[in-house]
Amino acid sequence: MKRLRILMVVLTIFLVACGQELETNMSKQVMGFEFTTQDQETLSLEELKGEWWIADFIFTNCTTVCLPMTSNMSKLQDKMKEENLDAQLISFSVDPEYDTPEVLKEYAESYQADLENWAFLTGYDFQTIKELSVNSFMSALEKPPEGSNQVMHGTRFYLVNPEGEVVKNYKGVEIESIEQIINDLKIVLK
Repeated sequence: MKRLRILMVVLTIFLVACGQELETNMSKQVMGFEFTTQDQETLSLEELKGEWWIADFIFTNCTTVCLPMTSNMSKLQDKMKEENLDAQLISFSVDPEYDTPEVLKEYAESYQADLENWAFLTGYDFQTIKELSVNSFMSALEKPPEGSNQVMHGTRFYLVNPEGEVVKNYKGVEIESIEQIINDLKIVLK
């Protein structure tokens, strides 16, 4: 009798897990792009097709929100490795004039980023990244106010499906978002 109860509990958990669906809060197609990585290679939306990926918008001079965002992305990458979850991480620079590939490479190294599945992108002008941010990710982006070098940008992480559609966003500055993303990746990757 005890074995039967254990079997029922295990079966119930299995059925619930198999029946989980991703709860989405967005549906926006990512516009095509081909940008430069920290390794001075190109990466395009076409190359990301067929894979799940997480995106954010940061810049290396940032003195506020980018610090916890990049720290959280680094922790997310570590957790993905622990859980054996295969997805790409993409950080778009919102200060492409300053954030050269060399600057981004140094920034990535300062966060111990594994560049096998985390790319830092630049190689465009501000207007291009603003259009991508606003039109594809529904995230405001503004040049720094007069006398400042601090770009005004959103703080969300974005889950993008293999067809290049943004399907969900998370609060990038909140550590709790890591567990939400991991749970969602488990649903879509298993």
